[in-house]
Amino acid sequence: MTTTTNLHDRQAPDDEGGEDFTTSDGLRTLLHRLHDAGPGAWSGDPTAAELMSHTADKYEPLARKHGLDPWEAASAAFKVMITRAAREARDPWAVITHAVRITCIFEERAQGLLCSVHQARRPHVSAFHDPERFSNRENPLTDYHPAFHVTDLDSHDGSEADRDGAGFDGGGRGSDRACMSAGSAAEDAIALFALLGWPPATARAGIEHACGVLTKAGTRQAAYETLRRDKHARALLDIPRRSWTALLRALLGNPHPAYAATSAGRGVLLRLLIGETLSVLLRDDDLILAISLAAPGNRNTRGGEGS
Repeated sequence: MTTTTNLHDRQAPDDEGGEDFTTSDGLRTLLHRLHDAGPGAWSGDPTAAELMSHTADKYEPLARKHGLDPWEAASAAFKVMITRAAREARDPWAVITHAVRITCIFEERAQGLLCSVHQARRPHVSAFHDPERFSNRENPLTDYHPAFHVTDLDSHDGSEADRDGAGFDGGGRGSDRACMSAGSAAEDAIALFALLGWPPATARAGIEHACGVLTKAGTRQAAYETLRRDKHARALLDIPRRSWTALLRALLGNPHPAYAATSAGRGVLLRLLIGETLSVLLRDDDLILAISLAAPGNRNTRGGEGS
Protein backbone atom coordinates (compact mmCIF):
# COMPACT_ATOMS: atom_id res chain seq x y z
CA MET A 1 0.00 0.00 0.00
CA THR A 2 2.87 2.34 0.80
CA THR A 3 4.43 1.69 -2.61
CA THR A 4 1.15 2.48 -4.35
CA THR A 5 0.77 5.73 -2.43
CA ASN A 6 4.31 6.86 -3.24
CA LEU A 7 3.79 6.09 -6.93
CA HIS A 8 0.59 8.11 -6.94
CA ASP A 9 2.32 11.03 -5.24
CA ARG A 10 5.10 10.93 -7.82
CA GLN A 11 2.53 11.10 -10.63
CA ALA A 12 0.69 14.06 -9.12
CA PRO A 13 2.63 17.22 -9.91
CA ASP A 14 -0.05 19.55 -8.53
CA ASP A 15 -2.20 19.78 -5.46
CA GLU A 16 -5.27 18.44 -7.25
CA GLY A 17 -3.75 14.99 -7.60
CA GLY A 18 -3.62 14.95 -11.43
CA GLU A 19 -1.75 12.19 -13.25
CA ASP A 20 1.74 13.09 -14.45
CA PHE A 21 1.49 11.83 -18.02
CA THR A 22 4.76 13.59 -18.93
CA THR A 23 6.67 10.56 -17.58
CA SER A 24 6.67 7.15 -19.19
CA ASP A 25 5.24 5.45 -16.09
CA GLY A 26 2.56 8.08 -15.68
CA LEU A 27 1.54 7.92 -19.32
CA ARG A 28 1.37 4.13 -19.21
CA THR A 29 -0.87 4.27 -16.14
CA LEU A 30 -3.16 6.83 -17.78
CA LEU A 31 -3.42 4.85 -21.02
CA HIS A 32 -4.36 1.69 -19.09
CA ARG A 33 -6.97 3.61 -17.10
CA LEU A 34 -8.55 5.11 -20.21
CA HIS A 35 -8.53 1.75 -21.95
CA ASP A 36 -10.16 0.01 -18.97
CA ALA A 37 -12.81 2.75 -18.76
CA GLY A 38 -14.16 1.63 -22.12
CA PRO A 39 -15.63 3.59 -25.06
CA GLY A 40 -16.10 7.30 -24.53
CA ALA A 41 -13.40 7.61 -21.87
CA TRP A 42 -11.16 9.78 -24.01
CA SER A 43 -13.90 12.28 -24.88
CA GLY A 44 -15.11 12.78 -21.30
CA ASP A 45 -11.92 12.62 -19.28
CA PRO A 46 -10.33 16.02 -18.41
CA THR A 47 -6.89 14.45 -18.00
CA ALA A 48 -7.14 13.03 -21.53
CA ALA A 49 -7.85 16.52 -22.84
CA GLU A 50 -4.79 17.85 -21.00
CA LEU A 51 -2.75 14.99 -22.44
CA MET A 52 -3.71 15.90 -26.00
CA SER A 53 -2.91 19.59 -25.43
CA HIS A 54 0.47 18.58 -24.04
CA THR A 55 1.00 16.28 -27.03
CA ALA A 56 0.25 19.07 -29.51
CA ASP A 57 2.78 21.34 -27.76
CA LYS A 58 5.34 18.54 -27.53
CA TYR A 59 5.27 17.71 -31.24
CA GLU A 60 4.75 21.23 -32.58
CA PRO A 61 8.43 21.64 -33.69
CA LEU A 62 8.29 18.29 -35.50
CA ALA A 63 5.03 19.20 -37.20
CA ARG A 64 6.31 22.63 -38.28
CA LYS A 65 9.45 21.02 -39.70
CA HIS A 66 7.29 19.01 -42.10
CA GLY A 67 4.84 21.80 -42.88
CA LEU A 68 2.00 20.40 -40.75
CA ASP A 69 -0.30 21.76 -38.06
CA PRO A 70 0.58 20.70 -34.47
CA TRP A 71 -2.83 19.08 -34.08
CA GLU A 72 -2.12 16.86 -37.07
CA ALA A 73 0.83 15.49 -35.12
CA ALA A 74 -1.38 15.18 -32.03
CA SER A 75 -3.92 13.24 -34.07
CA ALA A 76 -1.20 10.85 -35.21
CA ALA A 77 -0.09 10.47 -31.57
CA PHE A 78 -3.66 9.67 -30.47
CA LYS A 79 -3.89 6.84 -32.99
CA VAL A 80 -0.82 5.30 -31.38
CA MET A 81 -1.92 5.93 -27.77
CA ILE A 82 -5.03 3.79 -28.15
CA THR A 83 -3.02 0.78 -29.30
CA ARG A 84 -1.84 -2.05 -27.12
CA ALA A 85 1.76 -1.46 -28.21
CA ALA A 86 1.81 1.99 -26.59
CA ARG A 87 0.03 0.85 -23.39
CA GLU A 88 2.45 -1.99 -22.77
CA ALA A 89 5.62 -0.35 -24.05
CA ARG A 90 8.56 0.08 -21.71
CA ASP A 91 8.76 3.72 -22.86
CA PRO A 92 5.38 4.79 -24.32
CA TRP A 93 6.60 8.28 -25.24
CA ALA A 94 9.44 6.80 -27.33
CA VAL A 95 6.98 4.60 -29.25
CA ILE A 96 4.63 7.54 -29.84
CA THR A 97 7.44 9.91 -30.92
CA HIS A 98 8.78 7.39 -33.42
CA ALA A 99 5.34 6.83 -34.92
CA VAL A 100 4.56 10.56 -35.10
CA ARG A 101 7.88 11.27 -36.83
CA ILE A 102 7.19 8.65 -39.49
CA THR A 103 3.63 9.90 -39.97
CA CYS A 104 4.83 13.50 -40.40
CA ILE A 105 7.38 12.43 -42.99
CA PHE A 106 4.80 10.62 -45.09
CA GLU A 107 2.19 13.34 -44.61
CA GLU A 108 4.68 15.76 -46.15
CA ARG A 109 5.49 13.33 -48.98
CA ALA A 110 1.78 12.80 -49.64
CA GLN A 111 1.20 16.55 -49.96
CA GLY A 112 4.15 16.87 -52.31
CA LEU A 113 3.13 13.89 -54.45
CA LEU A 114 -0.56 14.87 -54.44
CA CYS A 115 -1.61 11.44 -53.20
CA SER A 116 -2.90 9.80 -50.01
CA VAL A 117 -0.67 9.08 -47.03
CA HIS A 118 -1.31 5.37 -47.56
CA GLN A 119 0.09 5.61 -51.09
CA ALA A 120 3.02 7.78 -49.99
CA ARG A 121 4.10 5.04 -47.58
CA ARG A 122 4.67 2.68 -50.50
CA PRO A 123 8.32 2.70 -51.64
CA HIS A 124 7.51 2.58 -55.36
CA VAL A 125 5.38 5.73 -54.96
CA SER A 126 7.53 7.75 -52.56
CA ALA A 127 10.53 7.21 -54.84
CA PHE A 128 9.08 9.74 -57.30
CA HIS A 129 9.89 13.44 -57.06
CA ASP A 130 7.22 16.06 -56.41
CA PRO A 131 5.28 17.00 -59.54
CA GLU A 132 6.24 20.25 -61.27
CA ARG A 133 5.27 22.07 -64.42
CA PHE A 134 7.60 21.90 -67.40
CA SER A 135 7.07 25.64 -67.78
CA ASN A 136 8.79 26.10 -64.40
CA ARG A 137 11.89 24.21 -65.52
CA GLU A 138 14.93 26.02 -66.79
CA ASN A 139 15.54 23.43 -69.50
CA PRO A 140 13.16 22.64 -72.37
CA LEU A 141 11.00 19.52 -72.68
CA THR A 142 13.41 18.03 -75.22
CA ASP A 143 16.01 17.54 -72.48
CA TYR A 144 13.79 15.15 -70.50
CA HIS A 145 11.79 12.92 -72.83
CA PRO A 146 13.66 10.21 -74.78
CA ALA A 147 11.27 10.60 -77.70
CA PHE A 148 12.96 13.89 -78.54
CA HIS A 149 16.52 12.52 -78.33
CA VAL A 150 18.16 11.61 -81.64
CA THR A 151 21.75 10.44 -82.07
CA ASP A 152 23.19 9.80 -85.52
CA LEU A 153 25.19 6.60 -84.92
CA ASP A 154 26.45 6.54 -88.50
CA SER A 155 28.00 9.98 -88.28
CA HIS A 156 31.62 10.42 -87.21
CA ASP A 157 31.41 14.19 -87.10
CA GLY A 158 31.09 14.26 -83.32
CA SER A 159 34.25 12.26 -82.63
CA GLU A 160 36.22 14.12 -85.28
CA ALA A 161 35.00 17.43 -83.90
CA ASP A 162 36.09 16.44 -80.42
CA ARG A 163 39.51 15.51 -81.72
CA ASP A 164 39.81 18.80 -83.58
CA GLY A 165 38.78 20.73 -80.50
CA ALA A 166 40.87 18.74 -78.01
CA GLY A 167 43.69 21.23 -78.22
CA PHE A 168 41.38 23.95 -76.98
CA ASP A 169 40.02 21.62 -74.32
CA GLY A 170 43.53 21.24 -72.96
CA GLY A 171 44.06 17.61 -74.01
CA GLY A 172 47.02 18.43 -76.21
CA ARG A 173 45.89 16.09 -79.03
CA GLY A 174 44.51 18.75 -81.39
CA SER A 175 46.31 20.17 -84.36
CA ASP A 176 48.52 23.27 -84.12
CA ARG A 177 45.99 25.10 -86.25
CA ALA A 178 43.23 24.41 -83.71
CA CYS A 179 45.42 25.62 -80.84
CA MET A 180 46.35 28.76 -82.71
CA SER A 181 42.70 29.53 -83.48
CA ALA A 182 41.49 29.18 -79.87
CA GLY A 183 41.98 32.88 -79.17
CA SER A 184 40.14 33.97 -82.30
CA ALA A 185 37.32 31.52 -81.52
CA ALA A 186 36.87 33.14 -78.13
CA GLU A 187 36.83 36.62 -79.71
CA ASP A 188 34.26 35.50 -82.28
CA ALA A 189 32.11 34.04 -79.50
CA ILE A 190 32.25 37.34 -77.60
CA ALA A 191 31.24 39.17 -80.76
CA LEU A 192 28.33 36.76 -81.29
CA PHE A 193 26.96 37.33 -77.79
CA ALA A 194 27.40 41.11 -78.12
CA LEU A 195 25.47 41.09 -81.41
CA LEU A 196 22.61 39.24 -79.73
CA GLY A 197 22.04 41.77 -76.95
CA TRP A 198 24.62 40.89 -74.32
CA PRO A 199 26.61 43.80 -72.84
CA PRO A 200 30.10 43.46 -74.40
CA ALA A 201 31.86 43.70 -71.03
CA THR A 202 29.63 41.02 -69.50
CA ALA A 203 30.03 38.74 -72.49
CA ARG A 204 33.81 39.12 -72.47
CA ALA A 205 34.15 38.51 -68.73
CA GLY A 206 31.92 35.44 -68.78
CA ILE A 207 33.41 33.85 -71.90
CA GLU A 208 37.02 34.49 -70.89
CA HIS A 209 36.37 32.96 -67.47
CA ALA A 210 34.71 29.93 -69.09
CA CYS A 211 37.65 29.51 -71.47
CA GLY A 212 40.07 29.62 -68.54
CA VAL A 213 38.21 26.89 -66.69
CA LEU A 214 37.91 24.88 -69.91
CA THR A 215 41.67 24.93 -70.38
CA LYS A 216 42.20 23.57 -66.86
CA ALA A 217 39.36 21.04 -66.92
CA GLY A 218 40.52 19.33 -70.12
CA THR A 219 37.06 18.51 -71.52
CA ARG A 220 33.98 20.54 -72.31
CA GLN A 221 31.77 18.28 -70.17
CA ALA A 222 33.99 18.65 -67.09
CA ALA A 223 34.25 22.40 -67.60
CA TYR A 224 30.46 22.69 -67.97
CA GLU A 225 29.81 20.88 -64.68
CA THR A 226 32.47 22.90 -62.85
CA LEU A 227 31.17 26.22 -64.12
CA ARG A 228 27.51 25.32 -63.58
CA ARG A 229 28.15 24.79 -59.88
CA ASP A 230 30.42 27.81 -59.45
CA LYS A 231 28.04 30.27 -57.78
CA HIS A 232 30.94 32.37 -56.50
CA ALA A 233 32.21 33.07 -60.01
CA ARG A 234 28.71 33.91 -61.24
CA ALA A 235 28.27 36.35 -58.37
CA LEU A 236 31.59 38.04 -59.12
CA LEU A 237 30.70 38.30 -62.81
CA ASP A 238 27.24 39.64 -61.84
CA ILE A 239 25.42 37.39 -64.30
CA PRO A 240 21.91 36.08 -63.50
CA ARG A 241 21.58 32.34 -63.04
CA ARG A 242 19.49 31.77 -66.17
CA SER A 243 21.83 33.89 -68.28
CA TRP A 244 24.85 32.04 -66.90
CA THR A 245 23.36 28.62 -67.67
CA ALA A 246 22.43 29.71 -71.19
CA LEU A 247 25.92 31.11 -71.78
CA LEU A 248 27.55 27.83 -70.71
CA ARG A 249 25.21 25.70 -72.78
CA ALA A 250 25.62 27.84 -75.89
CA LEU A 251 29.37 28.17 -75.46
CA LEU A 252 30.31 24.61 -74.46
CA GLY A 253 27.36 22.68 -75.85
CA ASN A 254 24.62 20.62 -74.23
CA PRO A 255 26.41 17.91 -72.18
CA HIS A 256 23.66 15.33 -72.66
CA PRO A 257 24.97 12.36 -74.73
CA ALA A 258 21.90 12.53 -76.99
CA TYR A 259 23.17 15.86 -78.39
CA ALA A 260 26.78 14.77 -78.94
CA ALA A 261 26.48 14.63 -82.74
CA THR A 262 24.41 17.82 -83.05
CA SER A 263 25.24 21.50 -83.24
CA ALA A 264 23.62 22.03 -79.85
CA GLY A 265 25.96 19.43 -78.34
CA ARG A 266 29.14 20.88 -79.85
CA GLY A 267 28.70 24.43 -78.67
CA VAL A 268 29.81 27.73 -80.19
CA LEU A 269 33.52 27.38 -79.36
CA LEU A 270 33.91 23.97 -80.98
CA ARG A 271 31.84 24.96 -84.00
CA LEU A 272 34.10 27.96 -84.54
CA LEU A 273 37.21 25.80 -84.14
CA ILE A 274 36.12 23.30 -86.79
CA GLY A 275 35.59 26.04 -89.37
CA GLU A 276 32.11 27.49 -88.92
CA THR A 277 31.91 31.27 -89.13
CA LEU A 278 29.85 33.92 -87.39
CA SER A 279 27.57 34.19 -90.39
CA VAL A 280 26.85 30.46 -90.19
CA LEU A 281 26.12 30.65 -86.47
CA LEU A 282 23.81 33.61 -87.00
CA ARG A 283 21.67 31.41 -89.26
CA ASP A 284 21.08 28.97 -86.40
CA ASP A 285 17.67 30.13 -85.20
CA ASP A 286 17.65 28.01 -82.02
CA LEU A 287 21.06 29.30 -80.96
CA ILE A 288 20.16 32.93 -81.64
CA LEU A 289 16.89 32.64 -79.72
CA ALA A 290 18.53 30.97 -76.72
CA ILE A 291 21.31 33.56 -76.46
CA SER A 292 19.03 36.54 -77.07
CA LEU A 293 16.40 35.56 -74.51
CA ALA A 294 19.08 34.90 -71.88
CA ALA A 295 20.79 38.28 -72.26
CA PRO A 296 21.20 40.03 -68.86
CA GLY A 297 18.55 42.71 -68.48
CA ASN A 298 16.07 40.82 -70.65
CA ARG A 299 12.61 40.77 -69.05
CA ASN A 300 12.40 36.97 -69.29
CA THR A 301 15.79 36.65 -67.64
CA ARG A 302 14.86 38.91 -64.73
CA GLY A 303 11.72 36.94 -64.16
CA GLY A 304 13.61 33.63 -63.88
CA GLU A 305 16.55 34.82 -61.85
CA GLY A 306 17.26 32.77 -58.75
CA SER A 307 19.96 31.99 -56.29
